[in-house]
Amino acid sequence: MTPARAGAAVAPRARRRRLQPREGASRRQRLADAVLRDAGALGRAARRRAAGRALRAAPAAALLLGLAEVLLRRFARPALGPLEWLTLALLGGCSAWAALRMARRSAEGRSARAAEQLELGGLAIVGAAALAQLAAEGGAEGPLFPLVYLAAAVSVAFLARGVGLVLVGLAAAIQLATFWMRGSPREDLPALAARVGFVVLFGLLYHAVLWARLAAARHAEREAVERRLREIDERARELRLLTPSGGRVSDEEERTRQRGRAAVVEVEAAFRGALEVAEVALRSHTCALFLLSPDDRELCLRECRSRSDRVVRRPIPAREGVLGGVVARAVPVRLRGDIRSASYYEDGTRPRSLAAVPLVDRRGGHVRGVIVADRLGEEPFSDEDEELLTRIAGELIRAVASERILVDLARARDEKERFYDAIERLNRTSKPREVFDAALEAAGSFATLDFGAVTLLADEDGSREHEVVRALALSGGERRPSELEGLRFADNAGLVSASVRLASALPGTEIRVAEATVLDETTRLRGLASIKILPLKTGDRVLGTLLLGSRREGAFGPDAVRQLEVIAMQAADALLRARLFEQTERLATTDGLTGLANHRTFQARLEEQVALARRHGKRLSVILGDVDHFKAVNDTYGHPVGDQVLQGTARVLVKEARGTDLVARYGGEEFAVVMPETDAAGAVVIAERIRTRLSETTFPTELGPLRVTLSLGVATYPEDARGKGRLVEVADACLYHAKRHGRNRTVAATALEPSRPPSP
Repeated sequence: MTPARAGAAVAPRARRRRLQPREGASRRQRLADAVLRDAGALGRAARRRAAGRALRAAPAAALLLGLAEVLLRRFARPALGPLEWLTLALLGGCSAWAALRMARRSAEGRSARAAEQLELGGLAIVGAAALAQLAAEGGAEGPLFPLVYLAAAVSVAFLARGVGLVLVGLAAAIQLATFWMRGSPREDLPALAARVGFVVLFGLLYHAVLWARLAAARHAEREAVERRLREIDERARELRLLTPSGGRVSDEEERTRQRGRAAVVEVEAAFRGALEVAEVALRSHTCALFLLSPDDRELCLRECRSRSDRVVRRPIPAREGVLGGVVARAVPVRLRGDIRSASYYEDGTRPRSLAAVPLVDRRGGHVRGVIVADRLGEEPFSDEDEELLTRIAGELIRAVASERILVDLARARDEKERFYDAIERLNRTSKPREVFDAALEAAGSFATLDFGAVTLLADEDGSREHEVVRALALSGGERRPSELEGLRFADNAGLVSASVRLASALPGTEIRVAEATVLDETTRLRGLASIKILPLKTGDRVLGTLLLGSRREGAFGPDAVRQLEVIAMQAADALLRARLFEQTERLATTDGLTGLANHRTFQARLEEQVALARRHGKRLSVILGDVDHFKAVNDTYGHPVGDQVLQGTARVLVKEARGTDLVARYGGEEFAVVMPETDAAGAVVIAERIRTRLSETTFPTELGPLRVTLSLGVATYPEDARGKGRLVEVADACLYHAKRHGRNRTVAATALEPSRPPSP
């Protein structure tokens, strides 16, 4: 066993020996051991724990004792007693101990807890109030009362904000309490109000001033950051890393701007490094880089290494002086002698030797700026110097081109990802409404939109009509339905109709949107500066249009239109698929002759409604109806007339049933109605209304007018049955009873057997 383990094993045994009584000891000795030995009730460990608790509780005890003495004005007596001197000593000692503890925590990199801060601040304020009373004369507070202000000021300035305000409140409360304990003399009321008001005002004023200074600092920092960002954006536009934009910026434009700013930082670093190399290699007095402004009218200093502090910082005309000549001719220039055309010094300094080289963009051969170096001495620049400047200019252009390529690649990658996301969202849609929303959402990722709508074309009997099936106001990131949704208008000379006829995006140029006929003559789109209408084209067929609007002028540039046209084509394909899906779903769930729900749909919906009624404790009724003597109708009038009778019966059922009811063709000449939350009495009322209306309906035939009647059976959950199958059986039995007892009547299970218990 190692020494460490041996020591660890010995220690518990030693503790057990200290706890166990000595062998052969008397009862009195055992009692003394239990109390006074190291592990006893009054042993060393217990005394150490008690001392620790007393030390931790001493500041709070001193604070409470001092506060009581101050409120009772014990320190204002002519002669202090032992308790008062003890209180002063405790306040001073505990204050020093609390301050030392906070200093030690601060040295260790830890912040003091709120309770510790309250202890220290409270001790300081109570101690200051005690000293003020000690030096008081009569009812006055005495010359030491400013110590209370000082303690409150230190608490507010150096402790946490909440703690400082609590301590300011404590100082004010002490003044009010002592005033009350003195009997509230009226002559002292003005002085009390002044003291309390000063303490409170100081705490609030300090924090107000501190807040104002912090707010001013944050505002200045924010302005500096915004100013720097504006400068970076301006340089990005000079370097053609950004294109000008106005108004609200889309998410994609903001991402492009961020990339452009990052590229500017990299390019500026390249500029600084290149000019440092040029300055050392050419032994120049000034080596500066000037870039053309976005409108090519001015040259702006963008980087400079000079021994002079008079190099011009303001923009200079791009067509004047030696720099203007370099820009105009796009060729290097070397001069020597008394050079008067060097206009980039504010004090008119004339260099004796100068070399300037244009920065020519490889994409298009456009001049983007000038790099110039000069000397005040007579030493001219050589061919090698000019070659060095030319190479440096080429490297600068290459750095800009590289960053531009990176920005373009990132933009292309994001564009591709947005296309993939848009196509994926459109492919996931299965309903036309979902297609409309997905198309507008996808369009909003490629352009800054404030309005979006989808119109569909209906071509019935040669009459072309358009309908706004979806319209949203998209301002401020919100999606609010527009009042234009549901608008129908005939084919006209408006832009939407023209876009459908021509199968192309309109308008081709910027127009006055508020004055243009977009939908029809009576509708105007106000508040929009630019619009774009894109046909929803799939193959050779145009289904409708995607109408987009923005409050920003020029929001739909060539790139945006190209992207939106792809979105419109994908939306058209998704809309066609959604229509086919709806048609397939309708064929699978409806009866082809009557358009009602088929038998399978009836069974599925009835099962759902029974489950809901069971879960929520609701009633549910089922009506089964059968056309009387339908076989005779087919035999006498023919099956086409029989089909007309079935279709007419279906129309009556749909018209007389409620909107929440499910009307289905049960099979042959039988029909069913599922009625949620309906008792037997309510179901009988609806059944009778259906029966009466059908009996009054006339079907014209070649053999004369025809009228038919309907027999109906009604069953209700849970009175008549508690399961789907049994509920249908009971309704069918009631229908059979109506058939056997004269037809053209309604029979409910509750009326047929009122005392029968519900079937399982």
